[in-house]
Amino acid sequence: MPTPLDNALKSRGAFLAFTGLVTGVAAWAIWGGDMFPTDDDPKGDPATWTKSEMMRWLAARDLHPRESDTKEQLLERIRANLRIPRRHN
Repeated sequence: MPTPLDNALKSRGAFLAFTGLVTGVAAWAIWGGDMFPTDDDPKGDPATWTKSEMMRWLAARDLHPRESDTKEQLLERIRANLRIPRRHN
């Protein structure tokens, strides 16, 4: 006498859905949810950072830097917001 599990496995759609679910959970467990880790914050004096490092620092804190901002404007915003912690996804 077939069990409910046997009957469910006879249905190709249900079997593929279950297989996909198990594969997705396994992939999430292997990569730990952090598939693309973020770069560390730049170290040292903000005046010595490159423009891209300044923009990355501001973006990590949801301070929305613009490409048109000068390096001096970015440095001013960084110094005004040095105490804001980095946001975590």
